[in-house]
Amino acid sequence: MKKGISGYFRILKDLFCKITASDKNRNKYKFEEALKLAIDMIVKQSSSGGKLLFIGNGASAAISSHISTDFWKNAGIKALAFNDSSLLTCLSNDYGYKYVFEKPIAMFADARDILIAISSSGKSENIIRGVKMARLKGLRVITLSGFTKNNPLSLLGDLNFYLPSSSYGYVEIVHHSICHCLVDSILCARKVKRNISNNITKR
Repeated sequence: MKKGISGYFRILKDLFCKITASDKNRNKYKFEEALKLAIDMIVKQSSSGGKLLFIGNGASAAISSHISTDFWKNAGIKALAFNDSSLLTCLSNDYGYKYVFEKPIAMFADARDILIAISSSGKSENIIRGVKMARLKGLRVITLSGFTKNNPLSLLGDLNFYLPSSSYGYVEIVHHSICHCLVDSILCARKVKRNISNNITKR
């Protein structure tokens, strides 16, 4: 059992080094560079009145709920996750589950917003339809996916983060970590800026 546990974390550690990032033109970026671009995009769009919209199924929905709350509570950036049970069951019943993200994005999204679409497989039809609606509305899009290389979702974002693993657990852990990194990096940058400003004021 001990060997299995150490092996689990060794694989997870190796996977963090295998994350790839690309843009909508399939240009490749170093992981850290892509994170910086994502952070800059979020700060710029939110500063102009934009908000973050999160979509995901299952565990990806849980990640969406968690991180959207962190963005608005901790970072003061407007953020929503379309995971309300009444919304999901209503739209599923009336239109079909493939429309559960497309419909609210059509209603609530504004051109200054950013959609963050999370899918382990990158193949979920409701996620793909949500992204396409976001594009029609003029949103910027960040995607997080795994499993198959060049899955549909990984080709649709302004920035696409992809993990080459077919394990739901590993993919979800990495996706969650990327999202936390975005929030925490923004908070850290603000703290540094605030400290510099305070030091200047004291002089």
